[in-house]
Amino acid sequence: MEEIIRTNNAVELSVIDTRLTEAGIEHVVLDGFTSGMEGSIGAIPRRVLVFSEDKAAALALIEDVLKGE
Repeated sequence: MEEIIRTNNAVELSVIDTRLTEAGIEHVVLDGFTSGMEGSIGAIPRRVLVFSEDKAAALALIEDVLKGE
């Protein structure tokens, strides 16, 4: 699996997670527990990983999310 984004923004992460699920792109969000345990000061961002073959589609989707589309 390959990382496609690393973020501390919970809203952005939620939208990305939902969009990837809707698009049928298997993914995993890592570091959620550790990020929550550190008190949400932003020291440990959460990472989203996808399979290599889905990376291009996932990155295109994330680009749309970050543009606000």
